[in-house]
Amino acid sequence: MATLSELSDDRFERRHIGPDDDDVAAMLKLVEHPSLEALSAAAVPAAIADEALDALPPAASEAEVLAELRGLAGRNEVAVPMIGLGYHACVTPPVILRNVLENPAWYTAYTPYQPEISQGRLEVLLRFQTMVEDLTGLPVANASMLDEGTAAAEAMTLARRASKASPDAVFVVDAAALPQTIDVVRTRAEPLGLPVVVADLAGGGGGALPEGEVFGVVVQYPGASGQVWDPSAVLAAARERGAIGVVAADLLALCLLRSPAELGADVACGTTQRFGVPIGFGGPHAGYLAVRSGLERSLPGRLVGVSVDADGAPATRLALQTREQHIRREKATSNICTAQVLLAVMAALYTQYHGPDGLRRIAGRTHRLAALLADGLRGAGVAVVHDAFFDTVLARVPGGAADVVARAAAAGIDIRLVDADHVGIATDETTTPAILGRVLSAFGGGVLAADADDVLPDDLRRTSPFLEHPAFSTLHSETSMLRELRRLADLDLALDRTMIPLGSCTMKLNATTEMEPVTWPEFGGLHPFTPAR
Repeated sequence: MATLSELSDDRFERRHIGPDDDDVAAMLKLVEHPSLEALSAAAVPAAIADEALDALPPAASEAEVLAELRGLAGRNEVAVPMIGLGYHACVTPPVILRNVLENPAWYTAYTPYQPEISQGRLEVLLRFQTMVEDLTGLPVANASMLDEGTAAAEAMTLARRASKASPDAVFVVDAAALPQTIDVVRTRAEPLGLPVVVADLAGGGGGALPEGEVFGVVVQYPGASGQVWDPSAVLAAARERGAIGVVAADLLALCLLRSPAELGADVACGTTQRFGVPIGFGGPHAGYLAVRSGLERSLPGRLVGVSVDADGAPATRLALQTREQHIRREKATSNICTAQVLLAVMAALYTQYHGPDGLRRIAGRTHRLAALLADGLRGAGVAVVHDAFFDTVLARVPGGAADVVARAAAAGIDIRLVDADHVGIATDETTTPAILGRVLSAFGGGVLAADADDVLPDDLRRTSPFLEHPAFSTLHSETSMLRELRRLADLDLALDRTMIPLGSCTMKLNATTEMEPVTWPEFGGLHPFTPAR
């Protein structure tokens, strides 16, 4: 007699694994084993077989799994995330959320090694590269990185390859870099034997570089504390000493600030998370890496280029693939999975949906709200550490930082406990004046004005144009974007059409039941530095 579980119509194995009982019996007959258990016993040595698997509970149905996940999600308290440090709340346009992130035509598509079946994704990735190139001012960008930390680590190894400094030269990291970036760079440097020095680069201009040989330097722009400063002297000093200058830059800030290229950077890196990709408790997100002319062959990852097909029509292709999976190990520039295709696609489409004027408005509003908060804090007698900042205000509250953070948390807002005397508050696309009012209350009160002046340094304000390609000025309505997404999906091969001929570590074989919770705010809206409560 069948069990209740076996009678369920939404058992995972029935819906997703594939072979039915007749198929399994035919395969077992071919390999001459009477059952799956007998086949497993023949294949798995008894010494390593895990008998505890026999004690597993019965498989749950898909409905039961979703109910259990809902229960787990309900235990997460979703606060307003204002911690910053490279992770910011944003608005994923519903047309992109529904038709890309939740659409198997996009989330099951294979990482585009086969251009002939990947023209839609490659076209969007080309726009991703263009977006990064325009905002950073550098001429060549790859088709995404894992995240900002690994992008900075890849920039370090690129600098080591490109620099002519001696093997004893060091890599200098800005003390104002994001803490997770510093950790990833140090971790990546250790097995490679690359010495890393963390230094206060904002404090001493070009003279802040340590003595001795330097093969590369990375500065954070703006810094983790929010400070906006001009790193051009540091980059010039690095260049004079034969080092590669790297700027880890916030792309949204670059809509208002001078580009890394204008500051003298050889390389720019960072994340595109705040371009429409949910925080997701820290990831995954698409990082970026861009380089000046002359460093193209050292660029890790993949580069989308435009060619022509056999009929002479324009076609996109992967023009550069430098992972050791693709070329001989001794010539590879990276051995990590240097791409986040789905998230890079979302960031590029977000950019297209808003266009240059829309991004300027979002960046401008984010900055003005931070300036508004700073004015309110000063009016309440709270010292603001930096006069120039983009979206992060560093407040000094001697001995009272923990209490302020606790009061903000009680009001449903997470702000950053820097130390016993300092608190950081980051604004973003979702911030409202009402939220700022609750933040001021956590500091003991204060009056929020109707508006505030910009506080960006005049000599760092961006004057150069960006996103001038027609692709970024024609898809600002939902219907036009919807039709473009359909056009692009029709150029691709994904699981919604057929099986995919290559294996993959992407999400293409995940069931819808497994994908659905990704967009729940109890999972997708959590900041990675949210404290346990």
